[in-house]
Amino acid sequence: MTLPKATIVGYPRIGRNRELKRAEEAYWAGKISLDELQSTAKSLRLGTYERLKSLGLNEDWAIPASFSYYDQVLDAAITFGALPKRFEYLRDAKTTDYSLNSDAGSRAVNSFAERMRRPLGEDEITLDGYFTVARGDKNRGEQGLPGEMTKWFDTNYHYIVPELHKDTRFSLANFEILRTFEEAKDAGYNIRPVIVGPVTLLSLAKYTDGADLRYLVEPLAASYARLLAALASKGAQWIQFDEPALVSETHAFSAERMRDVANEVYGELAKLSVSGGERPSILLTTPFGTVDDALLDTVLKLDIEALHLDLVRGNYAPEQLDLGGKTLVAGLVNGRNIWRAKLGDVQQSFKALEERFGLEKVAISTSCSLQHVPHTIADEAILERDFPELVSNLSFAEEKVNEVVRVAEGYETCGRKPRAELAGRKVEAVHQRIDAVVPSDFERESIAERKEAQSARLNLPLLPTTTIGSFPQTPEIRKARAAFKKGELSAQGYEQAMQQEIKACVELQEHLDIDVLVHGEAERNDMVQYFAENFQGFDVTENGWVQSYGSRCTKPSVLWGDVYREVPFTVPWISYAQSLSQRPVKGMLTGPVTILAWSFVRDDQPLGTTANQVALALRDEIEDLEKADISIIQVDEPALRELLPLKKAEQSAYLKWSVDSFRLATSNVRVDTQIHTHLCYSEFEIVLPAIIALNADVTSIEAARSKMEIVPQLVEAKYPLGIGPGVYDIHSPRIPSQAEIEDLLKYAVQTFKDGNLPISDLWVNPDCGLKTRKDEESTPSLEHMVQAAKAVRSTL
Repeated sequence: MTLPKATIVGYPRIGRNRELKRAEEAYWAGKISLDELQSTAKSLRLGTYERLKSLGLNEDWAIPASFSYYDQVLDAAITFGALPKRFEYLRDAKTTDYSLNSDAGSRAVNSFAERMRRPLGEDEITLDGYFTVARGDKNRGEQGLPGEMTKWFDTNYHYIVPELHKDTRFSLANFEILRTFEEAKDAGYNIRPVIVGPVTLLSLAKYTDGADLRYLVEPLAASYARLLAALASKGAQWIQFDEPALVSETHAFSAERMRDVANEVYGELAKLSVSGGERPSILLTTPFGTVDDALLDTVLKLDIEALHLDLVRGNYAPEQLDLGGKTLVAGLVNGRNIWRAKLGDVQQSFKALEERFGLEKVAISTSCSLQHVPHTIADEAILERDFPELVSNLSFAEEKVNEVVRVAEGYETCGRKPRAELAGRKVEAVHQRIDAVVPSDFERESIAERKEAQSARLNLPLLPTTTIGSFPQTPEIRKARAAFKKGELSAQGYEQAMQQEIKACVELQEHLDIDVLVHGEAERNDMVQYFAENFQGFDVTENGWVQSYGSRCTKPSVLWGDVYREVPFTVPWISYAQSLSQRPVKGMLTGPVTILAWSFVRDDQPLGTTANQVALALRDEIEDLEKADISIIQVDEPALRELLPLKKAEQSAYLKWSVDSFRLATSNVRVDTQIHTHLCYSEFEIVLPAIIALNADVTSIEAARSKMEIVPQLVEAKYPLGIGPGVYDIHSPRIPSQAEIEDLLKYAVQTFKDGNLPISDLWVNPDCGLKTRKDEESTPSLEHMVQAAKAVRSTL
């Protein structure tokens, strides 16, 4: 069965108007039923199929069924029953013979053939169980902690980390993918089911409690095989396995291990006949980079029917690609950015591939899933009105589908008005300032000098408590912001409303007895968009929403010109908050790397150059905060790890310019001004030397979901600066107990003592900002945090 000439490998799934987000949050709040949530999801799926069909993906199997209720990695883990051990109660098991012990007897009982014979539906994990793994179970204390969360390769999307243990019971334990296929078929659509592939699933997993990969691969292969057989029985002729791990050198598996796993799993799947209808044809995707020589030969020899290559970020020589009769799905349209493709160049590349491999053996596609871009520029009326020359350069998901279809049809244009040059992109004064930067602009006084001066100025207790920055965005805040935006509330009225929120936030923190306060960021819509709206060189969209994790969406700004700051914009709010308290109030800024990572960035100059422009704009804001006598300034860089290249050979250059941009922003300060930064939800150990090189006086990091795993690594690295390993997870609605937080703090303190690191460097804070939480969740959690810090402090 050949693939259609035009296809994509994924599409936004949260809804053009964020329908899924609203339905899920309403369901979690008890405002709608499960049936209503599922009805919304069904409507969204079918509407997406119809829209993609109307855009030209009108052949069978051209449309990928990439919908997810929360996260595609969690989808795969739950589909195959890979529950964290603490959540095994979610499985309504009718049998108990799925245990994967390492002895030969169990291996014989749990053979591939035996697993394939078992009936389906014995221990299905429900949608509620799925959500529990993602969000936690607030009724089960520490046994209800949600799955860990981290970044999906080098994107701003987050996934739930699978947890595998020695008793992991792989089975076909969730049938959402089968139901979705049947639902589409009944509605007249032959879609292509999509699931994270076995190599990537195993590569991204966390291995706990004696888990041994040797005894996991074969039963997982059997579970994938059962899924294929079940889909084939329902009429599926194609399935898509997403295997981005094959291009990455930043995850746990070496190339050799990935090769062995791929050969074993796909070798088992090859036992199922395609012609005999025992499995669908397999499209294997490899987005985000190049499958290197060490693995490429293995991938090319796998018994699959089609191979997707990212030909935007990937680098392949034609002579490397001996496809052995496979269909090449050419990822020539960039799925990661919003800049319009040069279709003439894409068409030329596509025709060259057709000439090499044959007209029937090449399909045109996107480089990766379009989940990383907004739905359509058709929803950007204001941007079209004010900046038509910018809009003519943009291409969101729908427009990228059009580009794919136009190339397949032989066109070299996308059918829209021609691209216009971006006038006014260059500002000479910005480039002159960049050219004037000297080495001393990146340096501060010694760590010892800074610690002494800051200690004298701040006079904080051991284990000082603080928060990351944002407080819950209440309905009142959103209402005032919306009214101001519509012109229904004056600038003065809006300022008064925000000051009222800031005052309440400061009073709450003082009541809780937090040591270092924040103003709560009531005036900020988003930690990046707010800066984009106040810096030159950016524009913002109305509806350019992109999923970050679960129901959480961000609206990346468009950075298309030279960046600079005209007037202070955070200073009035921070100064007002500081006027309300004798305790230090942190100035809150977003760092240059994060502003780039969470924006769609111009592609006509190096990222390092753009980062330094942003750094100098931030430097001006920091200087004005200091003039306002703000003693602590936090410059958040949660995306530092996110942009780390997947190839080790490219990482040092990235870390050099990313660290330099932070230091350029933060080094021109007084010795007694304390610079903080924040990083979240990443494998910190990979970039720990870079975190130290940032030279921030205090760094707060996510650590609660991982149970302080980072702390021994900090000790091993002899971390020389202040550090605040997060003591509770804000991405879950559960409220941690004081005892739970005390245990984490005691562990951190003891580990520092054992490693001869000063306890005075330890801070106490949540994992991340509180913007997405409700007051009734955040207030008791913070109370427990403060009381836990006091209890541990009293023992020191």
